[in-house]
Amino acid sequence: MTRIITELSEISAPYDALFVDLWGCVHDGVRALPAAVAALQTYRKGGGKVILVTNSPRPRAGVAKQLVHFGVPDDAFDAIATSGDSARAAMYRGVVGQKVWHLGPVTDSRFFDPLEILDNPVEIERVALDDAEGIVCTGPFDASADPESWRADLEAGLARNLKLLCANPDIVVDRGETREWCAGAVAKMYSDMGGESLYFGKPHPPIYDLARRRLAKLGPAIADDRILAIGDGIHTDVEGAVGEGIDSLFISGGLAAAETKTSHQPDAAALASYLEAEEMMPTFTIGHLR
Repeated sequence: MTRIITELSEISAPYDALFVDLWGCVHDGVRALPAAVAALQTYRKGGGKVILVTNSPRPRAGVAKQLVHFGVPDDAFDAIATSGDSARAAMYRGVVGQKVWHLGPVTDSRFFDPLEILDNPVEIERVALDDAEGIVCTGPFDASADPESWRADLEAGLARNLKLLCANPDIVVDRGETREWCAGAVAKMYSDMGGESLYFGKPHPPIYDLARRRLAKLGPAIADDRILAIGDGIHTDVEGAVGEGIDSLFISGGLAAAETKTSHQPDAAALASYLEAEEMMPTFTIGHLR
């Protein structure tokens, strides 16, 4: 059974590092969440390390710029690991070929910036779908559109047996009060149609490998049992933590706020019912990070 806590400091002492989700935990897609920022600042002042582990398809430099815009101060974290960086590394190793079709908004064009950390990276060329060797999905063209609007393009890719690289495994996010589709929803549809989707963000291992590398650069090695993963995605943050053997703190007031009847804190019975239905059991649960 998950333990419901009232604040991070209640359980943070045994942990030397936090892997913290961003959207729904530290910001709401529009602005920083002050209580969450304060909790992370306090944790770092006590000597803890904070790695922001996000399924954003953006490179970490783009996420850092976005955090400034949202009002998240740089003393609330030590480093950033993004699904975008993990997926970009795979793309430049050629996992979906050299000629790729980009399924995503033009605002994600930085995904295709050169990646200098790899030896002999593949030269990537963006082409039309009919000429592509693979698909790179950073999200729907329109995050609010009916998912059926993606089907025709996916059917064309499936007919040519193209692999789809998913830069963000999230299905949905809440931008303020508005729910939007993410690349994970596109990739799931493609897989359900019989296509092959490749994932590099939470809950899949590549992003945790990247997060550990970011953490290793900050000082002495930290064992997995001294790391706490925090997030509001039951099948991204919590499932990923379980798969990595890392303790987790579930933020019930994010994506699952309605199901867990969370305002300030979750309703215990609703939370238990939700976790049973999802077949996931976080180590700890709190309404909102604070």
